[in-house]
Amino acid sequence: MLRVSVVGATGYSGVELVRILLSHPEVKIADLVSKSYVGKDFAEIYPAFRGKLDSVCKALDTAELAQSSDLVFLALPTGPAQKIASELLAEEVKVIDLGADFRLEDVEDYQQWYGSEHQAVQLLDQAIYNIPEIHKKKLEDVQLVANPGCYPTSVLLGLAPIMDKQIVDISSIIIDSKSGVSGAGRGLNIGVQFCQQAENFKAYKVASHRHIPEIEQELSKLCGEKVLVSFTPHLLPLKRGILSTIYLDLLEKVDMSELRKYYEEYYQDASFVCLLPEGELPEIKNVAGSNDCHLNIFLDERVGRLVVVSVIDNLVKGAAGQAVQNMNILCGFEQSLGLSGLRAGV
Repeated sequence: MLRVSVVGATGYSGVELVRILLSHPEVKIADLVSKSYVGKDFAEIYPAFRGKLDSVCKALDTAELAQSSDLVFLALPTGPAQKIASELLAEEVKVIDLGADFRLEDVEDYQQWYGSEHQAVQLLDQAIYNIPEIHKKKLEDVQLVANPGCYPTSVLLGLAPIMDKQIVDISSIIIDSKSGVSGAGRGLNIGVQFCQQAENFKAYKVASHRHIPEIEQELSKLCGEKVLVSFTPHLLPLKRGILSTIYLDLLEKVDMSELRKYYEEYYQDASFVCLLPEGELPEIKNVAGSNDCHLNIFLDERVGRLVVVSVIDNLVKGAAGQAVQNMNILCGFEQSLGLSGLRAGV
């Protein structure tokens, strides 16, 4: 059995990791680390785990984690993972970081968008950024995985099949994304309190969201040249889920059958990505709680524009589920192990 620990286990992504790992047939949960709940029974914090998990939250001790764990998930805000990952990797413990500390390849981009000095620059070359359906990396000898962000996952899955086809204008990509409030994390924030967000809908961080450089970095790799995007996130009065609507100007007239063929071929072996039947619209409720991405494409011939719509659960495919999917690849397990459960139909 693979011994796995979670640092940041009581945050929203952390508890999703625990939920998934608890039913994974090849995993034994070793330690659950929480800064806020040291000494508390995990099931006391999240009663859904009563009778299913007997584990007390511990303070962070990387030396102890190195002894108890073969692999550690870091489900933390940006910053702390840099030092923790360095210490764990020095002890030959594999690390999957769910935060943003190792996603950007250019340290100057990190410092510009996150406003702080990177404390583990030496690890940036080692970190492997991996959306399994796009990058298709084997990860056999990898020690550090940079798990992609939630918004970028929804966007990149929607665009990957056509970025190298030279049929869209890459200088005018417009991305309109909407997320449930769990994307803001579990910390206290007046902007996501019930009275502020219930029956409300708003844009935020217009032209300044920290996921912009991650999206641009990966789109540029996919098409082989520098890509800049207009990205506007919005906050939905929902607990979870992301819907991204992406607008692309076509460079030439293209048939819908040809466009759909690009997507069908690209995702033919991707069990978690579903290209919906022509005309069917993706909905958040149909992927909530799952590691799935539903997407579809629409051709607006009147204005010569392709519209892509994709939906994911920000906490699963956008965080914990994709992290476990990467763990499965890293450790030689079947990619879908522990992740194949269906979302309830209603």
